[in-house]
Amino acid sequence: MNWLKLYMAARDATDVTAGYYNRNAGVATAGGKVNVRIPLAAADTMDVRLWREEDVLAAVRPYVDYAPELRYASQSPRFQVQSFIEGRLLDGFAPRGSAVPSHVLGDVVTVMNQLTAIPQAKTPPLPRDWPLSGDSAGFGRRLAELTRRIHADHLAEYGEVFDAFGVPADPLGPVGERWETLTPRPFAVLHADLHRKNMIVSAGAVWFLDWELALWGDPAYEMAIHLHKMDYPEPQRDALLRLWSRTLPQESTQGWQPDVQLYLRHERIKSAVVDTIRYSKQLAAADATPAFRDFLVTRLANKLNAALRVWGKSPDMTPQRVRLGLRAWLPHPGR
Repeated sequence: MNWLKLYMAARDATDVTAGYYNRNAGVATAGGKVNVRIPLAAADTMDVRLWREEDVLAAVRPYVDYAPELRYASQSPRFQVQSFIEGRLLDGFAPRGSAVPSHVLGDVVTVMNQLTAIPQAKTPPLPRDWPLSGDSAGFGRRLAELTRRIHADHLAEYGEVFDAFGVPADPLGPVGERWETLTPRPFAVLHADLHRKNMIVSAGAVWFLDWELALWGDPAYEMAIHLHKMDYPEPQRDALLRLWSRTLPQESTQGWQPDVQLYLRHERIKSAVVDTIRYSKQLAAADATPAFRDFLVTRLANKLNAALRVWGKSPDMTPQRVRLGLRAWLPHPGR
């Protein structure tokens, strides 16, 4: 297999999908279609990054039934070749906020359970200063540290916007030192990005994509960030939590109720800060259509309202107020 030729074909492809950190191109080969993932060089780091994705895939593959197979990884130039999963993106037929097919709940819990079975000895190496297994408080502080730094680093450029959006001077005030209240739980591998655009339904099963944000951490965080990004209707959210709490090892879910809520409050705060920055850049893109800008503005208003509730403020953010706050990034004021 000429891997460099595959990379060049993917680099020049126009039929691609992209997230915040990678672009993906399906490339046909004699042995079948593959997915070539190329990191986006200009991507801002807005999430805790622990491991290289290719190392994660190698670690989880023996334990997880529905994860892509790593075929090849190159360091220079940076790219991966993964198996191509044929199917329907969950977001394409069950967008955020809507109900998902019932089997999706079971598949999500299954992959979370499978991840708890991976011993630390089988994971990629951890940084020396990474919290030890069971140090849920240290893990929570690690998450909050990045959120605080992102806010501080962008304050000069976005300070007026944050003010207009009701972001407090100390956005993390509501979580503050409450990390010390977290129940110690043994750490597990976490996908940490299980949302509808990373889930492909194929032959009645869910495949889980995009493992670049995987962490070694508290299983309660996996559930919290999943709930935040999926925005399930309440009945499905409750059904998922019941299934999860009785399926995972007891030590992985003990004391979960207040802790999932604490992690959720952090994620809603982080989303308000990070997505204000990310969406402003997307709104300014020359190829952004009016319909896409309207979608972003409405989505950001919803995210800000979720955070305003955490801050004890009235969730009264409207799309018009978002447009006014981000008018410097909009090509036509008031659009």
